[in-house]
This record gives sequence, C-alpha cells and structure tokens, in this order.
Amino acid sequence: MQTINDILLALHLLAALAPAAAIASAVSATRVQYTGQQYLCRDIEQRYIVNRSQLNTRSLNFLLFDAAERGCTDQVRRFLEEGASVVARDRFGNTALLRAAHGGQSAVIELLLARGSDIHHQNLAGSTALLRAVKMNRRRTARVLLQAGAAPSTANRQGISPLIAAAYGGDRRLTRLLLEHGARADARDATGKGAIVYAAGRGYTKIVAMLLEAGVGINDRYENELTALMWAAGHSNDVPVQEGRETVSLLLERGADLTLSDNRGRTALMTAAERGHADIVVLLLEAGADASRRDAEGKTAYDLSTNDAVRQVLGQSSLTQSIGRKAYRSTCSLCVRKTTSQNRVFQAQSAPHHSRVV
Repeated sequence: MQTINDILLALHLLAALAPAAAIASAVSATRVQYTGQQYLCRDIEQRYIVNRSQLNTRSLNFLLFDAAERGCTDQVRRFLEEGASVVARDRFGNTALLRAAHGGQSAVIELLLARGSDIHHQNLAGSTALLRAVKMNRRRTARVLLQAGAAPSTANRQGISPLIAAAYGGDRRLTRLLLEHGARADARDATGKGAIVYAAGRGYTKIVAMLLEAGVGINDRYENELTALMWAAGHSNDVPVQEGRETVSLLLERGADLTLSDNRGRTALMTAAERGHADIVVLLLEAGADASRRDAEGKTAYDLSTNDAVRQVLGQSSLTQSIGRKAYRSTCSLCVRKTTSQNRVFQAQSAPHHSRVV
C-alpha cells in the first residue's frame, strides 16, 4: 500500500516532468511543421548529395528546374552558384522561370529575374511565364511578373492570351489585374474567339461587364458569326440557371442586338431554344426577340427546341399579338415556372458547334 509520502513524491515527479513533456511536444510539433514545409525539397536535396561528385551543368539544370517549380529557394540559389543556368530549357522549352511560374513560386521568380532570367521567353507551345501562371490561377505570381514587366497580351501558338485564359477560368481578380496592366480586351485566339465569348458562354457576368467596360463591342462577331449574346444564350451545361440569366440580362441591358444571326441564320433565341434554356428563352422573348424568324434551313426556334419547357414558352409567344406584351410576360413567366418545376432546364447533351471551347 502506498504511503502518503509515496503519493506526494509521485505528484512531485509529475510536476517536474510536465514542463519537459510540454517542451518535447513543442519540439515534435515544430519538427512535423518543418517536415511539411520542406517535404517537396527533401528529395531534391538527397539527389544533390548522392550525386554531388558526379554533377555537371546539365544535371544541375535539371535539379534547378525541379527546385524552381517546388519553391526551394535556397536550393535554386545554390544550384545557380554551382553552375546551373537561367537560360537552360527542359524538353518542352521551359526555363526555370516558366517552371516556377507554373508552380506559383513568387519568391523563386524574383530570384531568377534578379539573376537575369528572360521574362518574355516562350516555350515550345508559345507560352510565357505569365500565361503559365494565369492558367494555374496564380494571382500573386501573375502580379509579380506583371510588375516586373511581363507583356500582358502575349499569346501562345493557339492564340490564347493571359486575358483569354483568365476569362475562361472565371477568375475576376486576374482578369481585372491583366486589364489594369494593359491587356488587350479584344484579342482573339486561333479559333476566332475572344475573352468575352468564353466568359459569356460560361456565365461569368462580372467578367463580361469588365470586358465591355474595357471597350469590347457589345455586338462584335466571333467564330461562325456568333455574338456574345448568342454564346450567353447557349451557355454550357454546367452554368447555374441564375448565372446564365444574369449574363443574358446584362448583355440585353447594354444593347445587344436580338436580330443578329450566325452563319446558319440562327438568332440568340434559336440558340437558347436548341440548348433547352427555357429561362433564357423567356428573357429574350420579353426583350422583343422574334419567335417567327427562320434559320437557313427554314426552322424556327420552336422547331429547334429540345424540351417541353421551351416548347410551351414558345407556344405562348403567339399570344403577344392578341393580349399584348405586358400580359404575355405574366403568362410566359407563369408557364416557365409551372413547366420547369418538373424539368427545371433540360440541357442538350450534345452542344452545337458554337459551344465547343478550345
């Protein structure tokens, strides 16, 4: 049986050991944190140590590429000092700067630029460090590159500029940043599509607004004679209904021409009908779209419609001649609410030719 003295001694020992345990726990936590921060660089360090006696400029360059993309700033500095080159390229034509931009490693980028790396270098695909950063949504890295003098409008071999990439990705802050640094708002890629086309077709209303404010024409024509409104009316299947409506509403408010047709003779209304976007059909009809128009094949929007919700909306459009537009709006909106409660907005599985994004 323990005596009082034994219990007191045990308590004393526990009290004495508590600070030591706390210190050990803190050290362990620090070690775990350190390992997490340095994990990506550890294998590079090991490769360097194991092969140090056999390293040459070529092998140092490969270590530099990996260290740059992973953000291992100290190792990048060491490899440069030991003979690696900022102009060396991997098999895709990427320099260490382009690798760092892809990885979003801003500190490494600043170091490489200070060592003379070419900020305008393009890889075999024609991509610059800025375009690679934008494609990966690396906003901070893009800002560093732009502030260092990166050209904001240099496109790759597919004609994709940083602004087009930002608009396609739906990144408002990157889009604004690029516009603020002078990116061409009206630039087009090799398929004839501009940034506003991608933004409109994906329901990015605020980006569409930015591009319009930057001077893009509301009724400019793109691939297959399509306008931004036509793209918004036939938006992609993954666009939420409300966002699609907002984009179309914005374009209508800014003066988009409802009477224009593409190279098949199809208007925005026909495109929305073909894509099964009943809510968009309502908006366009309320704005004055002509449901009786026929395309080059003699088809109306009703003929092109792909679901009952759209057909019911278009069927109601004939009432405008007898009951007037104000009453029609009430009837048409009620029609959509009733029909789409069963089938919200059916969207065609096979997109028409204008919906394919490159």
